[in-house]
Parts: sequence; structure tokens; C-alpha cells
Amino acid sequence: MEGKFTNWSAENATKAFLETLKLGIKKPSDEPDVSEFISAIAAGNDAQLMVVTCGEDTSLTTLLALVAAAHQTGGRVACIIRGVEEFQSTMQALGQDTTNLIEFVIGDAERLILEEFKDADFVLNDCKLMNHEAILRAVQVNSGRKCKGAIVLGCNAFCSSSWEWAGVRTQLLPIGEGLLVTRIAGANEMRERGKDGRRGSFGRKSKWVVKVDHHTGEEHVFRVSCPNED
Repeated sequence: MEGKFTNWSAENATKAFLETLKLGIKKPSDEPDVSEFISAIAAGNDAQLMVVTCGEDTSLTTLLALVAAAHQTGGRVACIIRGVEEFQSTMQALGQDTTNLIEFVIGDAERLILEEFKDADFVLNDCKLMNHEAILRAVQVNSGRKCKGAIVLGCNAFCSSSWEWAGVRTQLLPIGEGLLVTRIAGANEMRERGKDGRRGSFGRKSKWVVKVDHHTGEEHVFRVSCPNED
């Protein structure tokens, strides 16, 4: 993964995780804790503007998970929907109490991220969208213009051939329908890398490890850091 999570708040991550659990979200047995994980990542990174690019198969539970994260960070959640029909069905499924907590926008996700949500520091992108790679590029462009980088999560990742392109490295987590985690560096971070001649993470590498409890069948995801060898 490019870079590492800076200013990580374990307290925010834990509280968001627990709040998402309290929602009582029902999920298939093959989708262990994906919504809770998304919520914890957003809250732990103190995300202030969380943007979701919705497709037909985007799970609405992810929106609820990010609302829980926003409660911890004081941030906001925006959802980009492609058309009026999708907007109406989403509003009906979530209910008014929840939709009041989310900013819904209808339009092209790539354009809106470049123009309206250029300050987004957390993006949940549906890999089933035909332009999901263009959306990732838009986040890259924005991050190169500002001090702070961004976290991009790609849901429904098993339907995508690869996100390892254009110099962006990702980690694929085998939870739910596949979750890609990408850390995009901001302008300040890129300048610092240029000064010391290093690329990649700041002195440390990290990887995600998935452990399965053979007694309960539960999956647990850990991020493990280790010193760079170069």
C-alpha cells in the first residue's frame, strides 16, 4: 500500500466499529464485518469528507457504517448516485431519518469528485461501476493538489481484474465481495519523498493479514508493519 495511515486514532476506530455493530446490520455469512471495517478505517483516519460512489450493487449498509464514522470524526458523508431512479430507491430503502444525515448528489462521479468533492479524504468506490478506475484517477489528481492525501476503498473488488496501475498499489482484502484498500499520498508527502529519494512508505512497509478462527469461522483482519529493507 502506498504510504501508511498517519495520525491514526485507535479510539475513533473502535467507537465507530462498535457503533456500527449496534446498528444490527444483517449481512450474509460470507460478508464478515465488512461494514464495521469500513467504518473503523474512516473514523481511525479522522475522515472529514467521506464520499461514496454508488452503483446498482453498492450495499446500503456501507452508508450507515460511514454515518457511524462521521459521528466520531465530526465529518460529513456524501453519496453520488447516477440517476433519479437510483436516488428514489435509495431514499426509500434507507428511510428519512437516515437520509437526513447523508448528502445525496445525482451526476457523474468522476466530474463531481474533481469539481465538487475535491477535498474528499475518504472515498468508497464501487468496482462494478464502469468508470471506477477513472474515479480513482480523479482522487489521485485531487490529492496531488492538496496537503492531505486520501484513503480509497474499492468494494465489490472481486469483479475487477486489477487496480494495480498508474503507480498505485493496493491491498485486496478477502472480506465481503472483496475490498481494495489504497492510500494515496498528498502533495506534502510526495515532496518529502522527493527530498530523501525514497518511494513507498515512510520508513516502514505494511501488509494486511487475514486470520480465520477455525472454531467459529470468523475472519479477523490485521495491519502489520515492518521496517523497509532498502
